[in-house]
Amino acid sequence: MLGGGFLQYYVIKRAKELGYHVLVLDANPNAMGFAIADDYAVINIIDEKACLQYAQKHNIDGVLTAATDFSVLTMSHIAEAMHLPGINYKSAKLIKNKVEVRRCLYEAKADDTGYSFQIDSMEHIPEILSHVKFPVMVKPVDGSGSRGTTKVDRAEDFSKACKYAMDGSLSHRAVAEPFINGREYGVESFVDNGFIHVLGIMQKEMTDPPYYAELGHAIPSGLSDEMENKVKLCVRKALIALNVNHGSVNMDVLITENGNVHIIDIGARMGGNLIGSHIIPRGTGIDYMENMIRSAVGDQTDFRPKWSPKPIATKLLALTPGTVSSLPDFKRISSQYDVEIEHHLHVGDVINEYHTNLDGCGYVLASGCNVANAIMRANDAKKIIDKEIKR
Repeated sequence: MLGGGFLQYYVIKRAKELGYHVLVLDANPNAMGFAIADDYAVINIIDEKACLQYAQKHNIDGVLTAATDFSVLTMSHIAEAMHLPGINYKSAKLIKNKVEVRRCLYEAKADDTGYSFQIDSMEHIPEILSHVKFPVMVKPVDGSGSRGTTKVDRAEDFSKACKYAMDGSLSHRAVAEPFINGREYGVESFVDNGFIHVLGIMQKEMTDPPYYAELGHAIPSGLSDEMENKVKLCVRKALIALNVNHGSVNMDVLITENGNVHIIDIGARMGGNLIGSHIIPRGTGIDYMENMIRSAVGDQTDFRPKWSPKPIATKLLALTPGTVSSLPDFKRISSQYDVEIEHHLHVGDVINEYHTNLDGCGYVLASGCNVANAIMRANDAKKIIDKEIKR
């Protein structure tokens, strides 16, 4: 397992429950996944060579990452070098480049989106500006989680947005895409032996501009059957165009009032924010993590629902900034609102202003007879948690 943090912990735990011998790599010596791993090492998960050497030393049978884009190339590199199930390296590398992805999707007519421009240097901005039609979204070429993303309405703000995006990019490059006025949804898919499973479509709550960070997810999506089918078709076309042969794929799409579908982000890994561990299993009845783990080692998978799906909603703990001096009674709040609370807060922690989901402190989950009720209870519980944290 590449990554041993809060969101990877759920996959590690599930693999252990299924009886697998789990080895975990993370650059953080205090990664929480180390506590339940059968073996671990403090190795940076973007270091392809070091991670491969560790994998070969232990003669692993499968490799996974989850909820982070940073280790996707490492995962693919190990899988190809050791002839294990995994996304091919060429496609994994392509998906890391938002400009190339947009070009590929445009040529395949996978969705309803048009042009994009890549910014490799601040010196190129004057030339690019002459072709840009505002408003646009400027984001890192290889970013994730809304980091470095800005909506730009005026030419005079374009350079600042490009610098912000380039500073958030591993390759110091940015991309400018048409701004689309629509509602954002998440889509989780899995490619197993070349067969595409579109597992679920989630409605999303987002922050206001300029950060566009996720605040919550819910299933059912609220879309019509016709609209869900169109989204699934766009996702399938995209996966075929990108030649994704194996593994989890998380997408963000915008849907406009007139029904146009725009794929705005793709990650070749299980979605974060409890998507794979909680939302998809409970909202669809499919044991997503079990199938992902089994597929990684070439074991038999079964994507048929195992239990009855229920409406489910999550809220990220995007909280008021400050240093935590005391925590609320999470158990009482959980019982009062009939919710689950997954958090990583401790006394002394500093809560940052919420700009990306990395600034979140955990999640509130609610299931119910209908999605509106689940969303309401999760939101009410989140507000009480924020109110009762002493700073």
